[in-house]
Parts: sequence; C-alpha cells; structure tokens
Amino acid sequence: MQFSTAAPAIGSPHSSVSRIAFLSHLLATDISALKTPTLNWNSTTNFFICRSSLTPKKPSPSFSTPKVSTSDDSSKTQLLDLIDDDDDVVRQARRSADWKAARAHYENGIVYQGRVEGSNGGGLLIRFYSLVGFLPYPQLSPSHSCKEPDKSIQEIAKALTGNLISVKVIHAEEEKRKLIFSEKEAIWSKYSNSVKVGNIYQARVGSVEDYGAFAHLRFPDGAYHLTGLVHVSEVSWDLVQDVRDILNEGDEVKVKVIGVDRNKSRITLSIKQLEEDPLLETLEKVIPQDDSGSSLDSTADYAIDPLPGLETIVEELQREEGVIDVKITRQGFEKRVVSQDLQLWLSNAPPNGNQFTLLARAGRQVQEIQLVTSLDQDGIKSALQRVLERVP
Repeated sequence: MQFSTAAPAIGSPHSSVSRIAFLSHLLATDISALKTPTLNWNSTTNFFICRSSLTPKKPSPSFSTPKVSTSDDSSKTQLLDLIDDDDDVVRQARRSADWKAARAHYENGIVYQGRVEGSNGGGLLIRFYSLVGFLPYPQLSPSHSCKEPDKSIQEIAKALTGNLISVKVIHAEEEKRKLIFSEKEAIWSKYSNSVKVGNIYQARVGSVEDYGAFAHLRFPDGAYHLTGLVHVSEVSWDLVQDVRDILNEGDEVKVKVIGVDRNKSRITLSIKQLEEDPLLETLEKVIPQDDSGSSLDSTADYAIDPLPGLETIVEELQREEGVIDVKITRQGFEKRVVSQDLQLWLSNAPPNGNQFTLLARAGRQVQEIQLVTSLDQDGIKSALQRVLERVP
C-alpha cells in the first residue's frame, strides 16, 4: 500500500493557511505538546492517525485520508514529516507575531530590555523574542566608552555579550528582514527631561568634526549618558579656523546648554558663553592710564599707520552692506605682548548714534577704529566674521 499523494485543497481545514487559524492559543500554552502528537490506532483501516493541536479531530469529507504502508520505516518517516510540518507552521507564526511586536515597539517608542547575543564589525546583535536585530556601534550609549576610554569599541562589545541593555526599535521591516535598535534613543527617553536650556555640565569631548565637537554630558551618577554638539561658532569668542586646534577627543570641558530639540533628540552646547565676551572692551580698559608707561595717541597729533593686515580688513569692511565709513582714530601701546597675531573685536563703548568702536591689536600695539554703519551690534559681528573669512 502506498501513501496517498493527494494534497488537501487550499480551503481545506488541513492546509497551511487553515492551520494558522488554530495558532492563537498556542503562543500562550506549552508548545512542546506539538512535538509529541497523539497517535491513535485505527482498527478498521490498520494505520496510525497523527493528531496535533493543528489537526482537526474529524477530517472533512473532502479530505483524502492518507494510507500508510505497514512498513515500520515508512510509517516513522511519514509521522516525522507531519510533525516537522507542524513545527514549521508554529515557527513561522511566531516570527510573524514577533515582527508585528517589533513594529508596535517602533511606532509607540517602547523601551525594550534586549539581550546582547554577540557582535560583529559594525555593532551588536540583540535578541528580540524569536528575532535577532542589529544595534550599530554609533547607537550605543556614550557611557560605555567614557567608562572605559582605553578599550576599543570591539572590546566593549565583547564585554557586553550576555547582558541586558535598554534599547528602542528605530527600524522594523519584515519584508527586508531589517530590525535595527538604538541604545541612545532609550537613554534619551530616561534622561533628556532633566536637561534644560541654561544648565551647565561637565563634559568629555567625543568626536571632533569640521563643523564642531560632540561632548558627552556627565550626570550626577557620574555616567556620561547624553551627547550634545558644540558648534564651531560656540567653541571660542576668537575666530576658529579648525576646531582641532582647540579641542581634542577625551578633553574635559565645561559646557552650557543653549538649545534642546526634543523631537529630534538633539542638544546644542556652548563653551564660549561661559566666558565674558572679550569683544566688549574699550581702549581705556585695554590700556589703562597709569604710570606704567602705557599711552594713548590720537590722529590729531600725527597720522597712524595701520597695523599689518588691518588696512586690507578696513577695505573689505567698507564693501559690506550697511557700512558707511571706517577710520582709524587712536592707538595705544600695552605694557606686555598679548599676541603677535592681529586681533579685531567690537568695543562695548556705547554707540554714538550710528557710530561704533572697533579695536585692533597686534603685539603691544592697539588701534581704535570708528565704524559708521546702519547695522546693529550683531550685524557688525557678522560682517566682521565674513571679512575675516575672506582675508587670508
């Protein structure tokens, strides 16, 4: 006798599609029962009937009852095939349900405790029920590298294997089998509410880029949980050509929070705003009049030769929109050399109508420049910034 090859119809209760309808109760019960299905001896037809929770007890009239050879080997093979088919259906249904759970976690921003299964060259492997997703190294919390700065990211990843970490699903696409996690996003949910504009933190410099430096904020528990950006314009009051001239990875700095974007999970930081703006000075403050030998001279006595490079800056400044006139009026000599490089800044002397005062310094010499303009103070600073970027 040969086993019938007639397959159940798609609409039949024995098809794979129909079997999935019986799975809703399986995920809450002991699935091991599926691996040992009940075997009933049918004395009429002399063959075993394999039943599981996926197989209806009464076959429909359209079902062609399989006939199994009395050969022991053949019977065992057919029974194992039936069991394997049931296991495949259960596994597929379980995975489908877990993909739905992953999408729900993503859409609702749920924090999940995922076990680190291992790592590769790009990140960590995270267990999510029956699925395994990926957490790229850049999505790790900065607390790990700040705690052990001498270890490579691969060594840190290896040490995390087997541990549970808080993560959020940031991408879930079953069709492409892409499941991506972020620990940074989970940590943001926990700590970001305590970050306010105006807060001051001790921070450790992370990566340094052309546009600025990332700084990891230290929290009261001593860990560096969140990261913010110090833009190049917020590093120093001086003109910064290259951030790397001032900041390096691993530097400890003090920063001020000047912006928090909770929708984009971004923190904007400043270093220079913790210092008084040095561009707000008068010539008298730079060169106090005492018996030290410092002096102030006026163009009323003689013509003042511009400091090296200043004449070009004056010419470029006169081309800026809103600038009416630029003229050097006074100069002085400091007791000590502050810098050999030419420095230019805006004085805090109250403007006289539309006339503002600039100061230029190189070596011991300081010159006062009168600027007639329709620009306000911020407009003048922006104009100076543009000019200094144009002048070599």
